[in-house]
Amino acid sequence: MKQFFKMLFASLFGFLIGSFVLLFLIIGIVAGITSGDGEDGTVNIKDNSVLRLNLNYVIPERTLNNPFDFMSIPGLEKGKAMGLTEIIKNIRKAKDNAQVKGIYIGAEVSPNSYATLAEIRNALIDFKTSGKFIIAYAEIMDEHSYYVASVADKIYLNPTGEILLNGFSQQVVYLKGMFDKIGVEPQLIRHGKYKSAGEPFIASSMSAENRSQIEAYLGSLYNQFITDIAKSRKIDAVKMRSIVDELQVQSSADAVKLKVIDGVKYEDEIEKELKAKLSLADSEKINYINMAKFNLVSGNTSVSDNKIAVLYCVGDINGGEGDDQSIGSDRMAEAIKKVREDESYKALVLRINSPGGSALASDIIWREVSLCKAKKPVIVSMGDVAASGGYYIAAPADRILAQPNTITGSIGVFGMLINAQDLLNNKLGVKIESVKFGEFADLGSPDRPLNEAERLVVQRGVDRVYDNFISRVADGRKLSKEQVEEIAQGRVWSGIDAKKIGLVDELGGLDKAIEIAANKAKLSEYRCVNLPELKDPFQELLGSLGNQASSALLKRELGANYAHYQDFKKAMQHQGIQTRMEYQLKVE
Repeated sequence: MKQFFKMLFASLFGFLIGSFVLLFLIIGIVAGITSGDGEDGTVNIKDNSVLRLNLNYVIPERTLNNPFDFMSIPGLEKGKAMGLTEIIKNIRKAKDNAQVKGIYIGAEVSPNSYATLAEIRNALIDFKTSGKFIIAYAEIMDEHSYYVASVADKIYLNPTGEILLNGFSQQVVYLKGMFDKIGVEPQLIRHGKYKSAGEPFIASSMSAENRSQIEAYLGSLYNQFITDIAKSRKIDAVKMRSIVDELQVQSSADAVKLKVIDGVKYEDEIEKELKAKLSLADSEKINYINMAKFNLVSGNTSVSDNKIAVLYCVGDINGGEGDDQSIGSDRMAEAIKKVREDESYKALVLRINSPGGSALASDIIWREVSLCKAKKPVIVSMGDVAASGGYYIAAPADRILAQPNTITGSIGVFGMLINAQDLLNNKLGVKIESVKFGEFADLGSPDRPLNEAERLVVQRGVDRVYDNFISRVADGRKLSKEQVEEIAQGRVWSGIDAKKIGLVDELGGLDKAIEIAANKAKLSEYRCVNLPELKDPFQELLGSLGNQASSALLKRELGANYAHYQDFKKAMQHQGIQTRMEYQLKVE
């Protein structure tokens, strides 16, 4: 009977999985047939079109292959999450497209970091040189969305809407008290007095060094924000700072009076203004085109045999294959090797958006970057964060570019082992007995603290990796180890400050990095190839469906605390010595 039920459930499960896969294959075929208007799969748009830009979702570096784009499933993410690369390309394309007359920014609350928003903002500033209009509107606007909206010709807020301009802050959650209560002791071994990774697990309050570095880079980001906004809105920078510092905008009327926005309107009134700009009658509809559809509109695409590889290094750095949202050393090393050995690739641009990770995995990628640099130009473009291991893999490049509000540096190393003796022995009643041959055979056992000899062994390992790290940076940046030591120690820097101390060569985005790569390779014509190739969503679907569902449930239950849960989970999964920034640098 047991065998019968076993076979019954296995057959039922196989049928459900087979039906599920078949459903997605059919939808994929239909989507492929219906995705384009033209014979080549591209779309044609009508005259007097307006491109819509929304900022209210987490913008990935590039558009991922999401099999749920076409549908809404309860608890799962939905909708096409257009990547930064495609957004920038579309804004540039819209500038030259005669059918597109302007851009409409949906400036609702945005969860994105300022370096990502700066790339979009700069592309919009360039778009305005075409003489076309940009209008921004929101019901509720925060500083992140306002940072982009500030470049618009007109910014409107709903009459009963809100705009929050109250300055920058960053919070760090300290967990030592919780660990004390459950009987767990994180044992942190690190090199670098500013290396704050792991600090929230062993301390109850912020160290003076950590507070000092946060004040420095957060102040730098805030200064850049004030400067950019003041310039776009033609407001004196001192006045703009006082507007934000003193929370002078407490209503939509305040925002209009202080010239932070241009007016208050309902959405139908915005449409009326747009129709006037487009010379449309009241009865005519505005031809809005979203980013996903406009991405299919043909642009000026080069067919040159000369290629520049743009390699996206996004997420935590670990060994193995990785995926489209994390950096696996095997996958990255293979992609860089391909670029190095293929003569049709004339240069490599590394687009790095990573807080770091495994020291070993970082070194493997570093090696391939170094080998590639010996044969062809290598340029780095830093996104929101390129810190610790993210900087490690950038160090050998010919040129390093960052946004003023990029977070970088964090040249430091740590290792962490867990002592759960109190939890196991006194709270759970669990006791572990060991039999060993070799003094250090059970080093890292969770049922006891490290002894002095073991701690010394781990410290020596951390120190060796740190010395290796600063040597890599010194070689790549053509500095002495002593010079690197002065700016290392795990300290985090803003992009603008990193340029002052020699960790970054220029300020700019991905487009500028590609332009520099082309110049170094002496290319007048070329085409960019994005690497590594995105994974097939249907191959990843069955393996990731459970994870997506569980993550969605946790997000719903934990809300804003989900980020802290992720930090804790990652910390518990660390293997080996780490070159990483431990906590998320979310500026609010």
